[in-house]
Amino acid sequence: MPIFLPELSQELSFPALSQALTEPDGLLAMGGDLSPARILAAYQKGVFPWFCQGDPILWWSPSVRALFEPGQLQFNRSLRKQQRRMGYQFSVNKAFRQVVAGCAAPRSKQSDTWIVPQMQQAYYQLHLQGHAHSIEVWQDEQLVGGLYGLCIGQLFCGESMFNRQPGTARLALIALQQQLHRYGAGWIDCQLPNDYLQQLGVQTMARPDYIQLLQQLATQPMDSTCWRDQMLQVSDD
Repeated sequence: MPIFLPELSQELSFPALSQALTEPDGLLAMGGDLSPARILAAYQKGVFPWFCQGDPILWWSPSVRALFEPGQLQFNRSLRKQQRRMGYQFSVNKAFRQVVAGCAAPRSKQSDTWIVPQMQQAYYQLHLQGHAHSIEVWQDEQLVGGLYGLCIGQLFCGESMFNRQPGTARLALIALQQQLHRYGAGWIDCQLPNDYLQQLGVQTMARPDYIQLLQQLATQPMDSTCWRDQMLQVSDD
């Protein structure tokens, strides 16, 4: 069955979220560009870009969102033992482009990536403007895991994460939530639930409730100190 989608114009507006398709769930519009202004306008409305190489730019607002609530991400016994054995170090915004490249790299269960070169460049521009941030996990000065995303007020909208050693993506999430909690509420939006996130205990939230939370947190600015290039102290208590 053909799908008919609104095509975005040069204006930074989006269709009403009620117009998002139910199949595929959340597909809202196509076209436009990946300028920092448009991406920020999208996130502020609960919309994000997601497409593969060769596709038009597609914009989504799924009916159900995946989020980690403040304080939800904790060390379990095995992670605590791993951290003390391996001696990982954590940082923020020290290797943004390397983290994005790590997230975009081929994985064992998927040969292609939605983090296409134009997406990588778009989020790097957002990083330079102070909107996109990365968390890095290091061992012996080697990058072994991390994540990146955008901060909209006090809501961190995660884009992707990667492991080069088991558990390091989860450790990056814990480091992120601890850092967010130092300066604000600590909510992490993971966009869509998947098997891995569900193993970590991610919560789901219907779109109207998510938009209400987004509107609340978007008006609460985050102290810029949170995102300065720095090493992080991560507690495993």
